[in-house]
Amino acid sequence: MTRTNELKYTSVEICAGAGGQASGLHNAGFRHAALIEIDRDACQTLRDNTEGNAEWAGCKVIEADLREFDPAALGLEPGELDLLAGGVPCPPFSAAGKQLGRDDERDLFPNMLELVDHLEPKAVMIENVRGLLDPKFVEYRQEIIKRLESMGYEECYWDVLEAKKYGVPQLRPRAILVAMKPEYAKYFQHSKPAESKPVSVGEALHDSMRARYDAVADDPRAESAFKKWYEKALEGVAPTVVGGSKKHGGADLGPTRAKRAWADLGVCGLGVANEPKEMKDADRDLFASAGPKLTVTQAALIQGFDEGWKFSGRKTAAYRQVGNAFPPPVAQAVGEQIYAAFEAAQAQQD
Repeated sequence: MTRTNELKYTSVEICAGAGGQASGLHNAGFRHAALIEIDRDACQTLRDNTEGNAEWAGCKVIEADLREFDPAALGLEPGELDLLAGGVPCPPFSAAGKQLGRDDERDLFPNMLELVDHLEPKAVMIENVRGLLDPKFVEYRQEIIKRLESMGYEECYWDVLEAKKYGVPQLRPRAILVAMKPEYAKYFQHSKPAESKPVSVGEALHDSMRARYDAVADDPRAESAFKKWYEKALEGVAPTVVGGSKKHGGADLGPTRAKRAWADLGVCGLGVANEPKEMKDADRDLFASAGPKLTVTQAALIQGFDEGWKFSGRKTAAYRQVGNAFPPPVAQAVGEQIYAAFEAAQAQQD
């Protein structure tokens, strides 16, 4: 991904995770004042990618539980912030999380709305699982919109964006809410962002997979194994990458159905491979009967991260961060819409 706009507008992000949404919004032209996240490994990932980087100058990584966070710590006056963004926890609205909604203790929508009330940003962007737009949550969604309206915001859209339509080689539908102050909302393009050409798993991973097999080129199986994988991987996009939770075991590529879909793309979903420099067992990582396993770096490419984005922690912790991330290209597409509305409003004022 490349940055498309001047870093002109400020942003604060909650539940920032490993920085998927943050990097996408950065590339859309948002300069982050703070990234708030509760997970220690994810916070280190954010620091590793932002500290000492002039592009991210002034960005504070704050390790905090949003339910106990004091917004005064941000040092922002009401109305000073341009964009408040975040991906509030998905389990309250996902099938895997039993869709308890407001009755789930992990529901942080109320805390997000409290931050909106305190900071009074010009725009709000919230992402969540597609399940949030299920009929069973219509009343809850209406309450959220009414609360935003009571604070002076206008709903721009609340819709599902499919990641594969934005250059991400993966099936990953996400529910996105954008709300803005009326003076900016009237310039917002009230429709989904423009879509781009789908990218196959083979296209996304060709170079990194080629390098992994080249590292074991003395193995007579290497060339044929690479060609076999590549032929299958060109057939389409990946199933949803699943991060899981700390309560469950090691990293793999999802439930049985997902593993079958990965196998159709020439990838073994029974675990995650070590990075090439740390590989100890080529039979396990590259020559399983179902095909090669993915490294954490490759899983991140499937999520749409730039190859240079680093992930902190041991393999399972790093993979979990990747699997729970919001694809940067999708965040960038929405961010560019918000940025364009700000620019149009600014031009009108000038």
